[in-house]
Amino acid sequence: MKRICVFAGSASGGRPAYADAARKLGAELVRRGIDLVYGAGRVGLMGELADAVLASGGHVIGVIPHALRRKEVVHDGIQDLRVVETMHERKAQMAAEADGFLALPGGVGTLEELSEVFTWAQLGIHDKPCALLDVEGYYRPLLEFFDRAVRDELLRIQHRDMLLVGDEPALLLDRMASYTAPERTKWLAEGET
Repeated sequence: MKRICVFAGSASGGRPAYADAARKLGAELVRRGIDLVYGAGRVGLMGELADAVLASGGHVIGVIPHALRRKEVVHDGIQDLRVVETMHERKAQMAAEADGFLALPGGVGTLEELSEVFTWAQLGIHDKPCALLDVEGYYRPLLEFFDRAVRDELLRIQHRDMLLVGDEPALLLDRMASYTAPERTKWLAEGET
């Protein structure tokens, strides 16, 4: 993996562990020679992550819509800033640039971004790993939801298992690096999603 797209909150959250995890992830990306692709924000966990990558000498690609750039939330210190028109263009460009996707704690936007790329993986639109950095159990309720969906036969177990989860950046990045997408031929042939 050469580039990982990280989705993260534009707020820092109420627990110091969230910012600590963002900084640890940033340093680990640089240690492995992996570029960061993200939403170009200078605030919250997004800013913590980008600052950590930059402080360790890494490369950052940020993609932001014009509207958010005007609100002065853009990180002007990143090496490769790309300004697009819409949020849809932002997500598409981030997805195209990345070899994998990882979510730090965040709010509705982070959940929406992760859900989209996870759905694309399920549909076979891409075969890139999708992962959650589950800091202090932040994503436990979401994982319980997915488990319930499996029990209620609304989500196949092989699709649930496509989402990698861990609480240590280095170990989670190891799992992402060794990820192999599951065989999709049979269920695609059956017309299922």
